[in-house]
Amino acid sequence: MNIKIRLTLMSFLQFFVWGAWLITVGNYWFATKQWSGSEFGAIFSTLGISSIIMPALTGIVADKWISAEKLYGILHILGGVALCFIPQVETPSGFFWVIFAAMLCYMPTISLSNSIAYTILKNNNFDVIKVFPPIRVWGTIGFIIAMWTTNISGNKASANMFYISAASAIALGIYSFFLPNCPPQKLISEKSSWAQKLGLDAFKLFGTYKIALFFVFSMFLGAALQLTNMYGDAFLSDFEKIPEYADSFVVKYSTIIMSISQISETLFILAIPFFLKRFGIKQVMLMAMIAWVLRFGFFAFGDPSGGLWMIILSCIVYGMAFDFFNISGSLFIETSTDPKMRSSAQGLFMVMTNGFGAVLGSYVSGYIIDTYFSAGGQKDWQTIWISFSIYALIVAIAFAIFFKHKHDPNEFEEIHH
Repeated sequence: MNIKIRLTLMSFLQFFVWGAWLITVGNYWFATKQWSGSEFGAIFSTLGISSIIMPALTGIVADKWISAEKLYGILHILGGVALCFIPQVETPSGFFWVIFAAMLCYMPTISLSNSIAYTILKNNNFDVIKVFPPIRVWGTIGFIIAMWTTNISGNKASANMFYISAASAIALGIYSFFLPNCPPQKLISEKSSWAQKLGLDAFKLFGTYKIALFFVFSMFLGAALQLTNMYGDAFLSDFEKIPEYADSFVVKYSTIIMSISQISETLFILAIPFFLKRFGIKQVMLMAMIAWVLRFGFFAFGDPSGGLWMIILSCIVYGMAFDFFNISGSLFIETSTDPKMRSSAQGLFMVMTNGFGAVLGSYVSGYIIDTYFSAGGQKDWQTIWISFSIYALIVAIAFAIFFKHKHDPNEFEEIHH
């Protein structure tokens, strides 16, 4: 089978596993199990905690000891088995620990899938900048199709969503053993320090000003991503409390409206090669940050009738906000780090965005919203979104001032040599 097709299938299944339950788990929690909302936030914290603990460690293992595609397969199979146990759980605390086990296996596979794709493409003399985005776009398509599969099959509040996810995870795990070999570099000598043998030298990247600063801003943008994941659907659903909007399409099909964001991703991913080579990483990251400003700003002033265009536009600019940060950032790390620690570096990027960034975004925003923007069970959504928009603008201005990078049109050419 063609290399690109094989990697496309890997990317599709990678995010199908996640999309099958991530958007609809709230329906299962509240409608089916009728558990309390105060404990629900902890479920999303498992994504952040897992992203802090696991990706760098698994990246180190892939760099030093075991072929990346085999480690990737083992993690997906174990994660799939954990997902199979979720429907048997009858308490919120039990649910937390089982989903935590599943996320410890799943979250590191996101960065590992990037490393595997980059390695295989380079070994086959492909231009990664041109070839990877069209492959990665199928991950987003997989996420969308998983969302719709769960909904259309009548399982958006059913335990079957976890079986759908588990089956695809185990299938992907088995499939990955048949991918081309991505052996560890094994560039470690007997005279190497323990830090080098354990792969901890990847943390030396924080000693490089530009890379360290990039990681810090990645954390702040990771927080922005968490804000929209946590509150976007709840915001649209809350319009049902306003009589004139209660029966609107936006309220009834809020998840479909939100999926425009993922559909937009598929278009912006394909634009990444042009923008990176034309404008460079700093300008592309700034575009992502301004897109976050617009994402939140349009939400602040949108509504299901006359302001519907703002809600839709917010979902469209999300594609740029997410992809120009997430995918371009991964490619920047790939071109800016030593091959000996490349998987470890991708893991660190994951830790900063989906780890520390996710925890920062969820806990800080939760505290601020509950303390300053909520009263009598009602949230002041307009002020919330304006505050988020100002936050993104401050991050963008700081990045423009402090991140020094002179664009070289050829800086991304080396990635496929």
